[in-house]
Amino acid sequence: MGIVAGLDSSSAFTRIVVCDTDTGAVLRQGYAPHPQSGAAGPEGKPTEVDPQAWLLSLGEAATGGLLEGVQAIGVSAQQHGLLPLDAQGSLVRPALLGNDKRAQVAAADLIDALGGRQAWAEAVGCVPQSAQPVAKLRWLAKNEPEAAQRTAVVMQPHDWLVWQLLGRPVRRTTDRGAASGTGYWSAATGAYRPDLVELALGHQALLPEVLGPAEAAGTTPEGLLISAGTGETMAAALGLGLGPGDAVVSLGASGSVMAVHHEALADSQGLITSFADATGMHLPVVHTLNAVRALRGTAELLGVDLEGLSTLALKSSPGAYGLVLLPYLEGERTPQLPHTAGSLSGLRRESMKPEHLARAAFEGMLCSLADAMDVLRGRGVEVRRVFLLGQAAELPAVQAAAPMLFGTQVVVPQPADYAALGAARQAAWALGVAQGTLAPHTPPAWQGAAAQVFEPGEELAVGRAVRQQYVATREQLHPGAFGHAAT
Repeated sequence: MGIVAGLDSSSAFTRIVVCDTDTGAVLRQGYAPHPQSGAAGPEGKPTEVDPQAWLLSLGEAATGGLLEGVQAIGVSAQQHGLLPLDAQGSLVRPALLGNDKRAQVAAADLIDALGGRQAWAEAVGCVPQSAQPVAKLRWLAKNEPEAAQRTAVVMQPHDWLVWQLLGRPVRRTTDRGAASGTGYWSAATGAYRPDLVELALGHQALLPEVLGPAEAAGTTPEGLLISAGTGETMAAALGLGLGPGDAVVSLGASGSVMAVHHEALADSQGLITSFADATGMHLPVVHTLNAVRALRGTAELLGVDLEGLSTLALKSSPGAYGLVLLPYLEGERTPQLPHTAGSLSGLRRESMKPEHLARAAFEGMLCSLADAMDVLRGRGVEVRRVFLLGQAAELPAVQAAAPMLFGTQVVVPQPADYAALGAARQAAWALGVAQGTLAPHTPPAWQGAAAQVFEPGEELAVGRAVRQQYVATREQLHPGAFGHAAT
């Protein structure tokens, strides 16, 4: 039996799982919060940080002999962070984190500078957003030109952590999953676009070598193998055991739909962001600006919590007596309606009851995400099974409505450290390839996530009717918002 570890350095903490290489069974776990440091953004969360805090957290999480007997480590980390280094490998300023929105103007500038959204979609599979490193480089060049001029090497959080674990070697590496989120690496071609780095930063910079899924980044002096590592999204997909036909719907304040696909998708509208995964496949993602925030707003209006809202909703029936809630409370990204507001339509005397409004909130959120899923389906992405993630996935009203509105089997995995598990699975893969026991194209077959499974059953026709009611309302209020992408 071999032993591997996966560590996930998120925006707030480090989690470590130590696993059996053959089965993926978790043997030991560690946890430590990141020390609070750095400048905070409008939501009170740090937008920049001294990355030494990540190393301190890692060390604390690994105390008590947690890594004893471990043969390989995989690293997952928060995405879209930017670490600008000078020629000697020292930081020229604190790391800029993914939640830093100061680069919104910089992202817009870059879109114009290359000739529009379609040019970017064709170049790298995504249109610049404020979170992405390419936009942060542009922001740095415009707002901190001295730091920009000193920047000779550009890394992301997982790249930097792997580099530190290996003792800061001359060779710097990343993986295709993390690289695909930079805005200057194409998942379709598997190559960097150095000209886009120069467009953003004003000059060239060294970029990490992009490793294949089962390649090792190196070995520590103690003989510990370090795998390529990846971003949290890709690590979680690997930890969940996703494959072709699987999609993930994430229910946060905002939402996203991500699916496993065999090729990268370029989308001139900018609705699809084309990531690479950690196995050699692709993860096209469609984001919505509104998900659980629509539930929370409705719950506050009705004077209940989310559990109470779910209980109310189940007293209503599919279609909410004709009430339709378009949940565009913060504007919307899918469809692109940045300046719109949410709306409630279908009000009749018999529908003006708390339980019908509650039901309309759940159906509105899920229909909006089904719209996003249809954007992917419209590009040939197959969805046979949907994994629901986020605390709201545990609500009975979500579990009752999601299968019929998505038109497919819905899986609600038990809460677990899936990003850390995915990092550990990657470590086991790289170790197996190095030892000659695993093929470089097939990750180890670990036991899948424990989960509840919900089937649409005989309610598919009901779900189609509810979707049609929602789409008719959306088209009436926002005609042509999707073109023909989501119907």
